Amino acid sequence: MRVLGSERVLILGTSSLALEIAAEMARRSPSRHVLVGVVHDGGPQAPLLGDHPVLGPVECLGAIVEEAGAERIVVALGEHRGRLPSRQLLDARLRSVAVESGEDFYERLTGKVAIESLTPGRLVFSRRMIRARYDSGLARLASCVVATGALVVLAPLLGLIALAVKLDSPGPACFVQARVGLGGRLFRLIKFRTMRPAEGETSEWAGDNGHRITTLGAWLRRYRLDELPQFLNILRGDMNLIGPRPHPATNFTLLATVMRNAPERGTEIPYYSLRALVRPGITGWAQVRFGYANGLEEEIEKLKYDLYYVKHQSLWLDARVILETVRIVIGGHESRTVTPETTHPLEGVAGEGTHHAA
Repeated sequence: MRVLGSERVLILGTSSLALEIAAEMARRSPSRHVLVGVVHDGGPQAPLLGDHPVLGPVECLGAIVEEAGAERIVVALGEHRGRLPSRQLLDARLRSVAVESGEDFYERLTGKVAIESLTPGRLVFSRRMIRARYDSGLARLASCVVATGALVVLAPLLGLIALAVKLDSPGPACFVQARVGLGGRLFRLIKFRTMRPAEGETSEWAGDNGHRITTLGAWLRRYRLDELPQFLNILRGDMNLIGPRPHPATNFTLLATVMRNAPERGTEIPYYSLRALVRPGITGWAQVRFGYANGLEEEIEKLKYDLYYVKHQSLWLDARVILETVRIVIGGHESRTVTPETTHPLEGVAGEGTHHAA
């Protein structure tokens, strides 16, 4: 369904990024963007979508733009598909047709980074990759002010929750685990215990530990109350209010290895490690847009949102995360539809093992 005033988009290229853009546009119906067709760049001559066939070769770009009534050209050429049709793109610009790179359009459309098409150059020249000192200082100050106020105001509630956890099931009131923070440094994350202690070693994935969640723990998780002790982590300098969720040290090693050895994800670029460029947070862009990952594929998908935050971090984006978090917490629901065992948008990938509790 087309939205009134929606923009007619023509994709230049048949690369994997072009396929992904077309798929993402198809998922958003009604949408502010309407895909009118694809221009062939020398790759496999096949339609991206059944309703949107390839309209012709790149040599005929000018005529295709005029015939299709395109208002925006999204350039998603393959890496080795010849030269960019600069003259025809410039002519299109002169006719008031917008021209945008596939990577930028994908990020704007989805709120995540296309890892498969990410290059060192795009990271090096990203204007927001390293947050401005002014923004970073304000974010840190705001996090400390909020954490201090919350701990003072919520002190009675924290005491009641700790007592309830102790009475609900055997074990400590809090769960402490080594997590990876700013610059890859380890710190000890604190949260209220929501699971029964594991008998021996256990998987870090929540889907393998759902049976251990206590009745009280499920309620605490639903309203994110188990995360409240992390305000102490903020005051200790381990975390900020907003940022990528800190992963357990064991998962960091696993995922960094996967990213390095998956050619389709970018062999030579340490994508996963880029999460450590900023302080982790109690909540973050990936949490409110995707939710809780429960496996490598979901974690890689979630990483796309984390990298978007690292690449575009700003006080405005932080404000959006806070508003979304408030909506999720008040509603007691998730940011996406997932199975009960994997739900917990404000948590990382970790089960609670006896060897981590304290």
